[in-house]
Amino acid sequence: MPRLVTLLLLPLSWLYAGIMAVRNWLYDAGMLTAGRFPVPLISVGNLRVGGTGKTPHVAWVVRELQELGEHPAILSRGYGRRTKGYRLVQPTDTATTVGDEPRQHFLDFHSAVPVAVAEDRRVGLLELLKHQQLSVIVLDDAYQHRRVHPTLSVLLTEYQRPFYSDHVLPAGRLRESRAGAARADVVVVTKCPSHLPDAEKLAIEARISRYTRAGVPVLFSAYLYGAPVAVGASPAPASTGVVLLTGIAQPEPLRTYLASAGYQIEHHAAFSDHHAFTPAEIQAVCAQLRPGQSIFTTQKDAMRLSQPALQRVLAGVPVFYVPIEVRFLADGASRLRALLVSSFQPQAVV
Repeated sequence: MPRLVTLLLLPLSWLYAGIMAVRNWLYDAGMLTAGRFPVPLISVGNLRVGGTGKTPHVAWVVRELQELGEHPAILSRGYGRRTKGYRLVQPTDTATTVGDEPRQHFLDFHSAVPVAVAEDRRVGLLELLKHQQLSVIVLDDAYQHRRVHPTLSVLLTEYQRPFYSDHVLPAGRLRESRAGAARADVVVVTKCPSHLPDAEKLAIEARISRYTRAGVPVLFSAYLYGAPVAVGASPAPASTGVVLLTGIAQPEPLRTYLASAGYQIEHHAAFSDHHAFTPAEIQAVCAQLRPGQSIFTTQKDAMRLSQPALQRVLAGVPVFYVPIEVRFLADGASRLRALLVSSFQPQAVV
């Protein structure tokens, strides 16, 4: 956003930040109550709108909980779905009925991890606990959902766009002021270079620590990209020329990876985060393909491409998504694992 526009929008940002500050104060002062539940709640969220890597970090946390012998579930809002209320994700659900990220989690864990969606996390938790034998629930993107009190709050911030350099909406992309970081139990700086110098880590940690409580750890993570996975019955990519299709907040890291892996992006069809693709848009993307080329996309976007109308357009077209995993730098994985273990304490129900 141009600096002049940012300056002009700052008064609106201050107003919005003030409203959010009053709301947070009411919760902090106990005038509004946050529910507690009989199982630990692990919240993974951010201060910024989109693009911090919540989905792969939620998956990392769930896998770690499974390794610890726990029985986790995932509760999400289900952003972008066309349904309302509580819904337990089923094999027949699509991105339209539950949202792209919940459907991705459901497929990633092969139905072994219950995944539910609900706008009101408190209602969602009560419903989820009625029907499932669970020992822990991971709250996806619930950092601002103050009606629920998390046992452990994991705050994500992107390396290229840290919250301490951003402004509140509409001048920036923050959902609340930087002071909101004080609620975090751990901060993870995401999408870092795999070899981040120690001096830079210390500088980033010092900036973040201005807003967090004393002693809150700051960890660093990077993305690991896997081999392209076929969507449907596509064979292996026939050439390095690709048409990139994205509907995510920050496609730049994927573009950088593809270039480093030897792929040549002939065309990039970039849409907004959670964009609902139309058949006409997908037809236009397919028209950019040349003989031997493939469409590459993200796993989250592939969830939305599964709609029957889009599948008809893509029939016979080679489409692949690039999977992502999280890798923590230095001892970040063991430190976060220790925090997960420490979260298993009896919780009173409110």
